[in-house]
Amino acid sequence: MSGPADVPELDAEQVAAWLAAHPQFFAGRDELLAELFVPHEAGHAVSLVARQLCLLRERNHELRLRLTQLMDIARDNDRLFERTRRLIIQLLDADSLEELVAAVEDSLRHDFQVPFVSLLLFSDNPPNVGRWVSPQQAQQAVGALLAGNKTVCGVLRAEELAFLFPAEAGSQIGSAAVAVLDHQGLHGVLALGSPDPQHYKSSLGTVFLGHVAEIIARVLPRLVPTLRPVR
Repeated sequence: MSGPADVPELDAEQVAAWLAAHPQFFAGRDELLAELFVPHEAGHAVSLVARQLCLLRERNHELRLRLTQLMDIARDNDRLFERTRRLIIQLLDADSLEELVAAVEDSLRHDFQVPFVSLLLFSDNPPNVGRWVSPQQAQQAVGALLAGNKTVCGVLRAEELAFLFPAEAGSQIGSAAVAVLDHQGLHGVLALGSPDPQHYKSSLGTVFLGHVAEIIARVLPRLVPTLRPVR
């Protein structure tokens, strides 16, 4: 006959795995639960039930914090969406280039609180409204930012900042986001700047900026009939 010595011993990992697979094991075994104690960080032993309650409170606190963070993000997104919607409506309703330029600069500076805004348009025969440069000048100064038709974020070179933000000479700008105005050809760029080098990171979501740039690119040819696409 086999005796107790023949029963294989279980290590802690095996017991933990078995209990994890059978969470109902302690149902109806209140006397066993009452005898179980686990070490506490403070150094004394507490009952398993008390320890479970403590863990549940901690997890509940963490979930509340995460829920609060998600609600804050949702509110920020709602505000961002509403501001973007108002700006896009203003752009679509613009009857002149003056109105478009004013809408872009006023909204981004005041509604979006962007400290540095630059709407730079490309043409060899520009009108007297807004800031214009020739396509050749743009390619020479910021050609790397125009490639790929993507919004570029991060710390730009000093010469790129000086070209995009001449009024500030780029010295006050730590990071920037640059979106191309591209619709059936390249018409310019919309650049936003911040004194914080970490504000416009390469991973920063720029969906709203891309939407605004796309609308500007589509409205410009209607307001400036002589505008020829550049590529």
